[in-house]
Amino acid sequence: MDIQAQVKEIKQSFRQMMDGAVAQSMRNKGVDYKLNWGATLPRLREKADEIGKNYDLAIALWKENVRECKILATMVMPADVVLPEVIDIWMEQMPTQEIAEQAAFNLFQYLPYAPEKAYTWMASDKELYQLCGFHILSRLFMNKQEPNERGINEFIDQAIVALQEGSIPVRKAAMACMMRFSELGLVYERIAKSALKQANLDFL
Repeated sequence: MDIQAQVKEIKQSFRQMMDGAVAQSMRNKGVDYKLNWGATLPRLREKADEIGKNYDLAIALWKENVRECKILATMVMPADVVLPEVIDIWMEQMPTQEIAEQAAFNLFQYLPYAPEKAYTWMASDKELYQLCGFHILSRLFMNKQEPNERGINEFIDQAIVALQEGSIPVRKAAMACMMRFSELGLVYERIAKSALKQANLDFL
């Protein structure tokens, strides 16, 4: 089956996953896609597992202005082959907070250059970039990837700025990331607490 035929078949399969209540709830919150079937994430994960990793299909799915296509694209894109330039294009085209979070969890955290992207995006002035940066770092810290001294300083600086000036989603992501950072060990916990205290901030 060629890629376009596969995309068509996948889009037709969303009809079986349709959840009007989910789609309506998103519209009520101002999340507006050209097309949104309201498919739940477990159903989309099942579909992704059925498809397997497929670079060309992921590229084609991402181009569709359909919520489910974009989420599925992040699930089927093989992290070990996708170039940084493609990821940069996806970030530029990132439509919503939901897709940004799904991209971070399903794909970005597994990129060979994930830390580099996380630190760059965390320092961006764009909300969705910051969100992705903190979400990626949270996952890396959860997987016990310890930053070097420069990474620690950079992370603490950006997290404090985000906690003081960021939007609510960015503040939540930064605080969650700070918690994961402090769980790396006693030294990290002390660094986090000290930085928060100096900024007159407390752990939630």
